[in-house]
Amino acid sequence: MKNFVAELQWRGMVHDIMPGTEDQLLKEMTTAYIGFDPTSDSLHIGSLVPIIILKHLHNHGHRPIALVGGATGMIGDPSGKSDERNLLDEATLNKNVNGIKALLSRFLDFNSTEANAPILVNNYDWMKEFSFIGFVRDVGKRITVNYMMAKDSVKKRLSGEAGNGMSFTEFTYQLIQGYDFYHLHKQYNCLLQLGGSDQWGNITTGTELVRRMNDEGENKAFAMTCPLITKADGSKFGKSEGGNVWLTADKTSVYKFYQFWVNTTDVDAEKYIKIFTFLTQEEVEAIIEEHKTAPHLRVLQKRLAAEVTTFVHSAEDLEEAIKRSEFVFSNYNYEQLNAISDDFFTDIFGEFFYAEITPEQLNSGQDIVEVLSDVTKIFPSRGETRKALTANAVAVNKEKITDAYRLSDKDLVLGKYILVQFGKKKNFVITVK
Repeated sequence: MKNFVAELQWRGMVHDIMPGTEDQLLKEMTTAYIGFDPTSDSLHIGSLVPIIILKHLHNHGHRPIALVGGATGMIGDPSGKSDERNLLDEATLNKNVNGIKALLSRFLDFNSTEANAPILVNNYDWMKEFSFIGFVRDVGKRITVNYMMAKDSVKKRLSGEAGNGMSFTEFTYQLIQGYDFYHLHKQYNCLLQLGGSDQWGNITTGTELVRRMNDEGENKAFAMTCPLITKADGSKFGKSEGGNVWLTADKTSVYKFYQFWVNTTDVDAEKYIKIFTFLTQEEVEAIIEEHKTAPHLRVLQKRLAAEVTTFVHSAEDLEEAIKRSEFVFSNYNYEQLNAISDDFFTDIFGEFFYAEITPEQLNSGQDIVEVLSDVTKIFPSRGETRKALTANAVAVNKEKITDAYRLSDKDLVLGKYILVQFGKKKNFVITVK
């Protein structure tokens, strides 16, 4: 077998590993699983790490199981959380489970017939059969409360370090996740659970439950976690100005997804290209060295963005994202702006949509100072507006204007937008409705 653990280690993707795990993976094809929490009908880029780990696992000859937590999603994982999660209703939960299943199917072929074909499961399928009495009899008696309370995720909540205590519902989470491991162990001979470092407590509860619920000789169970991804400046990974960066284009457009990676710092890009791509160690080292010779060209960031965008979306989507990026950073004019599609315009400028005016207001011949201050509130006062116009710092659809300018139909882009720019970095879109 190819060394799966060594592959993850050079990429900086191993945090904790149970003794014997690497030996097991080198000995034979091994089945391993990772769970995905259905808190939304999509996943954001933090979840790209476990997806990539499952891909590496499969590429190294092992059998990956992706578990969607239809049952555990009803409770909420307390790991790394400070407060009780709001419980989802059944309709929302089902929508989320189906969305995540569809998303995972883009990365792993669950219809494959190969020996190590990936498997997709939902823990609700086996947990729904349990009665409360059955669960506490067959599972609860195997793990002591002392053992469960020793977990960091529990201790922090009970001590008041994080939030206002812990409900019995969340306290049982590690038992249910542990039972998932046992079920997959019995059903598929799953020997390894993988996850983020914040899951170590839940995962080791699973290995313990496998040992205690199985007969002697059938109790092998292993655990391995990867570090939680951070940014060099300490800020949260996976967030942009618009919020979470998602893996589906309906929540984060491909252009914005691509831009997220292009805009990473040199330090972060060096780390991310190892974690989020499947490039070899030699390829990664060569790209990093090339980047160091001319950092301003951002070779490292562009290659990172290209690899991840192609993996998550497609080569065609990458091509379109690059085209949109080149347009944004070009010296485009009104004619070029008016020639793009509505989808293109809203993708690029959507976060700058600022104010709405009526066609009557547009064609009233109103003083531009009043429009930019009183009507749209782009500037806080008429005085600030005049100051900006006098400084030649205001442009409408890329053309600088003065305080003598009057807005009209001829300023409309795509028949309904007016792009106002203040200085080099501030954009405002007025929508005419």
